Amino acid sequence: MKAAALLLLPFVLLSSARPGEEIKCNDGGTTLEMAACARDAFEESDRRLNATYQELIGKEATNTVFVKKLREAQTAWIKFRDAELAATFACEEANHSLCWGSMYPLDFLALKKRLTDERESRLREMLERGRP
Repeated sequence: MKAAALLLLPFVLLSSARPGEEIKCNDGGTTLEMAACARDAFEESDRRLNATYQELIGKEATNTVFVKKLREAQTAWIKFRDAELAATFACEEANHSLCWGSMYPLDFLALKKRLTDERESRLREMLERGRP
């Protein structure tokens, strides 16, 4: 349960604008505006990962054993990613900014993006070069 809260915290912090007001990306703005940029960058990486994953499944659709194993691997990777984030930003406080400072949302999302980009790269390689 703590891990789930940890993973959602950067998004909760970004939603702390006034009701109906979305915080927009501004690389030179406030911490929340910079965190919005990090959020946008992660979401783009996540979209690319999902598109590559779906494309690979489509390409290998007749290979049901591979598709099953790929789905298992992707589920395991998501658990790994979440555990890696939780371990990297381990904190006994409910508010992780007390442990990691005001840059926590940016750092958290930057690592989440990097891990996502690495996974997308691996799946893209399998898609383009085939499986070893």
